Amino acid sequence: MNSLLHHSFLKTVFSSLAIAIVTSSLSSVTIAATQPLDNHPKGEIAASSETAHNPWSGTRLIVAISVDQFSSDLFSEYRGRFRSGMKQLQNGVVYPMAYHSHAATETCPGHSVLLTGDHPARTGIIANNWYDFSVKRADKKVYCSEDPSLSADPQNYQPSVHYLKVPTLGDRMKKANPHSRVISVAGKDRAAIMMGGHMTDQIWFWSDNAYKTLADHKGEMPATVKTVNEQVTRLMQQDEAPVMPSVCADHASALKIGNNRIIGLAPASRKAGDFKTFRVTPDYDRTTTDIAIGLIDELKLGHGNAPDLLTVSLSATDAVGHAYGTEGAEMCSQMAGLDDNIARIIAALDSNGVPYVLVLTADHGGQDVPERAKLRGVETAQRVDPALSPDQLSLRLAERFQLSHNQPLFFANEPQGDWYINRNLPDQTKAQLIQAAKSELSNHPQVAAVFTASELTHIPYPTRSPELWNLAERAKASFDPLRSGDLIVLLKPRVTPIAKPVSYVATHGSAWDYDRRVPIIFYTPHASGFEQPMPVETVDIMPSLAALLQIPLRKGEVDGRCLDLDPTEATTCPVK
Repeated sequence: MNSLLHHSFLKTVFSSLAIAIVTSSLSSVTIAATQPLDNHPKGEIAASSETAHNPWSGTRLIVAISVDQFSSDLFSEYRGRFRSGMKQLQNGVVYPMAYHSHAATETCPGHSVLLTGDHPARTGIIANNWYDFSVKRADKKVYCSEDPSLSADPQNYQPSVHYLKVPTLGDRMKKANPHSRVISVAGKDRAAIMMGGHMTDQIWFWSDNAYKTLADHKGEMPATVKTVNEQVTRLMQQDEAPVMPSVCADHASALKIGNNRIIGLAPASRKAGDFKTFRVTPDYDRTTTDIAIGLIDELKLGHGNAPDLLTVSLSATDAVGHAYGTEGAEMCSQMAGLDDNIARIIAALDSNGVPYVLVLTADHGGQDVPERAKLRGVETAQRVDPALSPDQLSLRLAERFQLSHNQPLFFANEPQGDWYINRNLPDQTKAQLIQAAKSELSNHPQVAAVFTASELTHIPYPTRSPELWNLAERAKASFDPLRSGDLIVLLKPRVTPIAKPVSYVATHGSAWDYDRRVPIIFYTPHASGFEQPMPVETVDIMPSLAALLQIPLRKGEVDGRCLDLDPTEATTCPVK
C-alpha cells in the first residue's frame, strides 16, 4: 500500500501511525503512509459532560464524504480487506445496504440527494444532462451544474448551483446561524455543488488541470489549494506507474476488451501532461483529500461560533470503474488508496480537537464490464444493441411516418433514461411518435420498461420500503414534469448502455440494485457502533444530521427520515 501512494515529490514514510502534517504556514502538504488504526489515539476532544454521556451531541463539525460509485457490492467485497480508515469507520453505525431509491443513478442526481434529504423528483436534478428546449442557445442539452444563461456552448459552461431546487444541509445550517461555514471539496464540480448547496463559503473542485472554484466566488485562494495545485503541476511533469499492493495479486487477471485493449492486470499508469490519466490514479483522490485536511486546519473548522460543514467527494473510484470496471487490479488498488485517504481524514479530525461527526456514503453504485461478468457466470451480462440508440430509432420512425431526416425525432443522451420528442413537430405527430417509439422500445428484448411522462405524472409517489419499489415507482422518484423526458426508458438488468467500449468500458445509471445500493456509515469517536442491515435510504442522511445539529424539519418537508444512531433507549432523533 505504501508503494501505491509513493510519489516522486513525496519521500517521507512513517512506519507507524497515519497522520497528515499541515503546517500553519502551509508551505507544503506532507502525505504519510498508513498503518492500521485500531489503536489510533483520539486526540483531545473538547467535550462537555453532555457530550461525554452522548458522543453524538455537541457536534461542532460535520464531515460528509461521498465516494463516487462506491456500491454496496464493492463495500461488501473489500470491507474485510480494509486495514486503515475504512476499517476504523466500521466501529461506527453501519448501514451496508442503503438505497438511492430513484432510477436515475448518476453522479449529479445522487449527490443532489445526499445532503438535501430529497429524491431527484424534488431536487430537480433528474440526470447529469437533460434537454431544455426553452434555453436560448442552439444546443438544447443542459448540464446539471451550469447556468445556461451564462454560456452559449455547453462544452464551455460556467459551473453553477442554478438547477438545484431545494436547500442542502449547509443552506439550513447557515439559515439557522449565519456564522456556520460550509466548505465543499470534490473531484467533480457537480459533486461539490450538489453537496455544498446555494450558500457555500468555499468550494473547490478539479477542472481540467487544477482545483478551481465558482466564477462568482471572490476572495484569495487558500494556501492549501495553492500548494496542492503546485504539487500537481510538478507531478504531471513525468510518467508514473504505481506499484500494485500485494493484497491485490488475486485481482490481477488480463481481460481483452474492445480493440485488443488489455485491462485488469495492474493499477492505472499516469502519463506526463495527460490529465485524463491523472483521474484514474491514486493522485486524484489523494489531492482532493489533501485539500480537505488542509482546510480543516487552515480554516480552523469547528472552532467558530457555530457548527461547520465540510463536504468531500472522492471521484477516482468512479473514474476507475468507468475505465476498467469494478473487478480488476485497478479497482483493488483504488480501494487501498481509499482506505488510506479516509485514515488521513480521521487523523486530521482527531487532531483538530473538536467534536465531529463523519458520514460516508456514495452517489450511486456500478457494475463490472459485461465481458468479465460473463466469464464469471453472469450469462445475462451484455452490451446494449446499437439499434436502441435514439438516432437509429429516429431514422426508422422517420421512414415509417415519411418524415424528414434533417433532424432527429428524439433526443437522448443514451438508450437508457430520458428521451425527448422533437419540439418542432406538430402536436398530433408528436403524440403518434411517442406511442410508436414506446411500442418499438418495449418489444426489444433488452428493454425492461418504457414510461411516458403522462403515465409517471399519474403514478402515486411511493411510500413503502425502497427494496419493494417497482420500476414505475423508481422512475417516479426521478421524475420532474418540467425537466424529464417524454419517454423514460429502463433497460433490463446487466445490460450495459455502452454499445462499443472505447474510453468508457463500464458504467451505471440503471434502476437496478447494483446501481441503487450503497453503504452509509456514521462515525464519531467513542460512540457505540452497530450494524443495521435493514434497508434505509440515502435521503435519510440529511434529516439524521439535522437532528444532531438540532435543526428542526417540518413533517413532510423532505423525503427522508431521521435515523436513530444511538443503540440504547436514548435517541438521536427528535422525540415525537
